[in-house]
Amino acid sequence: MRRENQSGMSEFLLLGLPIWPEKQGVFFALFLGMYLTTVLGNLLIILLIKLDSRLHTPMYFFLSHLAFTDVSFSSVTVPKMLINMHTQDKSIPYAGCVTQTYFFIFFGCTDNLLLAVMAYDRYVAICHPLQYTTIMREELCIFLLAGSWFLSCASALSHTILLAKLSFCADHTIPHFFCDLAALLKLSCSDTSLNEIFIFTVGGLVIILSFIGVLVSYGRIGTTILRFPSIKGIYKALSTCGSHLSVVFLFYGTIMVLYFFPSSRNSNDKDIIASVMYTVVTPMLNPFIYSLRNRDMKGAMGKLLGYVMFSVFGKANESYSCW
Repeated sequence: MRRENQSGMSEFLLLGLPIWPEKQGVFFALFLGMYLTTVLGNLLIILLIKLDSRLHTPMYFFLSHLAFTDVSFSSVTVPKMLINMHTQDKSIPYAGCVTQTYFFIFFGCTDNLLLAVMAYDRYVAICHPLQYTTIMREELCIFLLAGSWFLSCASALSHTILLAKLSFCADHTIPHFFCDLAALLKLSCSDTSLNEIFIFTVGGLVIILSFIGVLVSYGRIGTTILRFPSIKGIYKALSTCGSHLSVVFLFYGTIMVLYFFPSSRNSNDKDIIASVMYTVVTPMLNPFIYSLRNRDMKGAMGKLLGYVMFSVFGKANESYSCW
């Protein structure tokens, strides 16, 4: 295909998921259901944490922001993918593509950093329980949250500014369901060496440092448990960290398969499947993981359901009695 310079690119074409046209309707319904589950499930977590005073702790403070990030992260790509599947219009404006890339990187980095911050919170809770309230004070929690948002914004902004300076060629087809940064760099006629350096340094630094933070925190937790082994201590650690560990394995497991185990055949399909995992599947599963494996969340949910049931049926019985 011709690779002529086209600096005034007006739009790109997103090829979407590698599925047969006759199955578009089935996959549209599937991904719509998954997206609605993601939004409603994570908003429910935020609502429960907001309403239940027992959940006003650092752990659930970070969890509420993780839930918000998951909704935002999924909303960056999935609605556009669903619109393209439904209308068969695969175009996306240049400005919209760059904006989507920015927010995808921003919320992806925030997710990484919040998982590391939550791992540190669990480390303090298990290894220093008596000093927990002193260490994890409100000022530190806000500082860690603000730091995560600031670093994510700086990382996304640096990638986006460098992307906006590139010129693109006549081939403007993106073999993906969203404006993936790596796919966009392949379409550029400019020198992308600086962009690639930033991907491996800035982007890699966020992922690697976050993952190291998680490993160190849980390494210290494991050492503490093994130093004073007891059934009660192991049960407490699993009940405290089980939900977070499940999300960590799911999130970083997908990233490792994508970046550390490359395949020469069907590599593009593999990238798309991995992207679906951490943009659609993981945000959808997080509410189930945290609600089903967490006693406090189940208690708050039962309390909310009880209040709703009483409000509905209590008023109905009151009206019936008056009648």
